[in-house]
Amino acid sequence: MIAILPRRLFATAGNCNARSLARIAKNYRPRYVHYIGLLLLVCWGQAIASSENSDETILNQIIETHWQWTLAQYPEMRLDYGDRSGNRLWTDMSPEAFTARYRQAGQFVQQLEQIEPATLSSLSRVNRSMLLRLLRDKQTEYEDGMHLIALDMRSGPQHQHSMIERLPMATLQDHEDWLVRLSTMPEQLMQYRQLLEQGIAENRVQAQIVMSRVPGQIENLLAGTATESPFYKAFQNLPPDLSSVDKVRLQQKAKQIISEQINPALSSLLQFLQADYLPAARPPGIGALPGGKQLYARLAAHYTTTDLTPDEIHEIGLREVERIRKEMQSVIAEVGFEGDLRAFNEFLRTDPQFYYDRAEALLEGYQAVSKRLDPALVKLFGKLPRAPYGVRPIPEEEAPDTTTAYYMPPAADGSRPGWYYVNLYRPSMRPKFEMEVLSVHESVPGHHLQIALAQEMTNLPDFRRNSGFTAFIEGWGLYSERLGYEMGLYTDPYSRYGQLVYDMWRAVRLVVDTGMHYFGWSRQRAIDYFLDNAAKTEADIINEIDRYIGWPGQALAYKIGQLKMLELRQEAEIALGGDFDIRAFHDALLGAGATPLDVLEARMDQWLKQQLSEVQPQPVLTH
Repeated sequence: MIAILPRRLFATAGNCNARSLARIAKNYRPRYVHYIGLLLLVCWGQAIASSENSDETILNQIIETHWQWTLAQYPEMRLDYGDRSGNRLWTDMSPEAFTARYRQAGQFVQQLEQIEPATLSSLSRVNRSMLLRLLRDKQTEYEDGMHLIALDMRSGPQHQHSMIERLPMATLQDHEDWLVRLSTMPEQLMQYRQLLEQGIAENRVQAQIVMSRVPGQIENLLAGTATESPFYKAFQNLPPDLSSVDKVRLQQKAKQIISEQINPALSSLLQFLQADYLPAARPPGIGALPGGKQLYARLAAHYTTTDLTPDEIHEIGLREVERIRKEMQSVIAEVGFEGDLRAFNEFLRTDPQFYYDRAEALLEGYQAVSKRLDPALVKLFGKLPRAPYGVRPIPEEEAPDTTTAYYMPPAADGSRPGWYYVNLYRPSMRPKFEMEVLSVHESVPGHHLQIALAQEMTNLPDFRRNSGFTAFIEGWGLYSERLGYEMGLYTDPYSRYGQLVYDMWRAVRLVVDTGMHYFGWSRQRAIDYFLDNAAKTEADIINEIDRYIGWPGQALAYKIGQLKMLELRQEAEIALGGDFDIRAFHDALLGAGATPLDVLEARMDQWLKQQLSEVQPQPVLTH
């Protein structure tokens, strides 16, 4: 069925105001968003044709139009900017929506390419190049069919209930909005199925070992009564100021939607996955797909923001593993352990002294570590973010199939703090010696400090304040782990070993990710290599390996980003000597938000030249 665009939109198009068009788009069903994107682009063209704007002004108009288009396309994002108009909507995941977004991204690319970089300020040149890069990456992702590999054990519609963690469920309207979202959940489940069906037809499928976990996740959602469903969680403890009539109505409606709409749709998706998708799924490495090795090389370039080949990345990983092994051996000798590295790692995995026996005690331990981090930051940073953060457990429904921890950024409008989520599932596999290094990475000075600072940079356009270049974001998180020494952490040998375990973990990623996806390693070979070199528990390692299988190339970004940042710091320390100021260096490193590594290197080279010009004595002129 072809959607008919409401007459009001055509009337508004004559005004060609990007913000008003975007506001109107928010009031209509997602299928109209395709038309809104076209109207925004048409209006941009009219504005340029009827003006004598400079390239600088034109670029800013394109950036603003693109941002409004982004908010129209992805309604879940709006809440972070104080806009609740998207709280009833899901992002349109239909194949047609992906095709429309691909074409509209191409139009933005054409517009940006018409601007001559030499006419722009240095900041605008970076803005243009970064937006071009983001759009071209999206185009390549579509052309490679990556959008057809639409879900895995860690992401997909079976996890949509977790959205309640970031929604402000405080008013009657909040709960009404969630009911509307729940009522349209079957439509989104069908859209995911359509993507997966197209993926089977075009031989763009997820790995079978990864997808084999998804049916169990869906079965867990279907187990029990409607009131036991995670989708019902928002209606268990309703705000006290709601009337009893409204409470009963909301709860009855929620139960009806879950039992009569969501559960049947989930059952249908489950049947499809078991009968059709799993038999068509691929072996672990994406190299098994047609053109898979070339596809992986593009993914490696995308996530690392470098031109490093998979072969080069693999070799870097092998060198890093060897270097870190030597540092680990020195800690083993320090504690007097008799045995090799693998034996010591097995000792750490199995000795009860290194683990909590209760989830509550583990959470308290994480909270205690986090409280020790903030006071040490002033020694390393001149500028700190205003946004606070807290520590929360990962929801029980997700915990068995996800990582040790993750971070959720604060809302851009300040309405929600950042959250450091920790995995309390099976405390006996969550070692105490990794708690400091993990907390440094996920909270401060890692993800929270970097991301919150970027959000507060009002001199940057919105797309840059929220840019997601993995090599920078995760590279900074891993770089931050070493800052723990300068913060007074890792004071006992086991905590120092924990920092090395985490550094080794990211080095191992370079080897096993390229190994499985490019060199044809088996899943078991990757698990064994991990076990040989890192003290993480076997259950944790299996989750990690399956994550890499399901998300090819992403795991490369951490170590590549960290190595670039360490290289930049070393160059500055050598060049400046006693004039090196770690606070100034970090402020400069984080001072433009997350950027590709080549952009970061150019910025820091310029910063270093400026620092050298300020500290070196000027020549005395004589006559």
